[in-house]
Amino acid sequence: MDMDELFAHAPVPKVYMKLALPVVLGMVTSMVYNLVDTFFVAKTGNANLVAGIALGTPLFSFMLAIGDIFGLGGSAVISRLLGKKRHDESAHLSSFCFYVSIAVSLILSVLMLVFERPILGVMGVTAATYPYAADFYCMLAIGAVFIIVSLVSGNIIRTEGLATKSMIATVSGTILTIILDPIFLFGLHWGALGVGLANVIGYMLNTSLLVYFMIKDSHVLSLSFNKIQISKADRRAVLSIGIPASLTNFMQSFGVMLLNNYLAPYGATAIAAMGIVLKIYMVVMLIMVGFAFGAQPLIGYNYGSGDKRRFKEIVRFDFLVEVVYALICAVILMVFAPQLMALFMHNAAIISMGTIMLRLLLITAPFIGAILVFTTIFQSAGKALGDLIMSISRQGVIFAIAIIILSAMFGFTGVIIAQPVADILTFLIGFWLYKQLLV
Repeated sequence: MDMDELFAHAPVPKVYMKLALPVVLGMVTSMVYNLVDTFFVAKTGNANLVAGIALGTPLFSFMLAIGDIFGLGGSAVISRLLGKKRHDESAHLSSFCFYVSIAVSLILSVLMLVFERPILGVMGVTAATYPYAADFYCMLAIGAVFIIVSLVSGNIIRTEGLATKSMIATVSGTILTIILDPIFLFGLHWGALGVGLANVIGYMLNTSLLVYFMIKDSHVLSLSFNKIQISKADRRAVLSIGIPASLTNFMQSFGVMLLNNYLAPYGATAIAAMGIVLKIYMVVMLIMVGFAFGAQPLIGYNYGSGDKRRFKEIVRFDFLVEVVYALICAVILMVFAPQLMALFMHNAAIISMGTIMLRLLLITAPFIGAILVFTTIFQSAGKALGDLIMSISRQGVIFAIAIIILSAMFGFTGVIIAQPVADILTFLIGFWLYKQLLV
């Protein structure tokens, strides 16, 4: 089945799952790696090594945010162009995003290496953690091109229906990293440098496979340097969607930082409990994100083609999948919240506090599913203002306002319910924007 037949005529549930499930599986694999990596590093028993790598982790978020500019921005525009059958323009755009992301990542590598000490200082590195944080940081800085370009290529290749190929590349890179991690840590005793190198080699494999699949299997997209030129309008379109999309990563970091600051007066127990809760909560979130972004090429294609009936059918199915999945997961995790907390720590206070936190956060999981759908619809349809508002609301502006007001009114409980309140308010904003911009 060719791309146009798949996107325009195949039954919606079939094509939706064909595109979304590989992305979900890729997300789950990344989640497994994060847990395994944390386990391996903790097994060294070196607190400074653990802290050094933890302090360097925001660098990953920053690189992912840069990749989102050309990955999500580029794929959103390409999806609409493919729906309009403007294949040559799509080929030029894929080439532009690929090579510009290489150039940007190389510039970033140089800047990060030159300004290593001041950047690490801002990240909170101490004299004890510096050697480990610096080793990890330098490896990631050197490998920035592979990390950023893998995200761009992985998003763009899905616009042509090659979601399974994107997943194969992601899973292969992640498995290689999981294999290399203990070898470099315990076999060769390379410490934080080894953890960073394992990550970079994994991304090298990921990016190499994506480039291979794009050259071998893509009929429309191109990596030809001769096609790098695109119009100003297309450049603007990529950036107007890509920059707001990249802000989501920054807002997540901002939200966690703000939450920890407001929890600090209630002691280390509160922060530890929330840290565990967010790990459990992220399992639900990552799969919802996988479904939402997996469906994005399908939404963009049918919006671009002008088939309003099919576009609305896809959006309805997307809402159904997200909300039903969130509801089922939320109920299960709320029931077993104490047992899940106990898996991480055998501390009665942390288990008790974490159970309340987890249940309160999960109440609004279906709203988050809907928020993700609104966000991806605005990105796919090129509604830059809607995309920007959704990107900065839930864990940014709305959350900040909610936590300031609610903590002042209700103390500790106010801090915990700030996120659910922000979820509901962001959902209402998204629903209103959807009615204004797309209905």
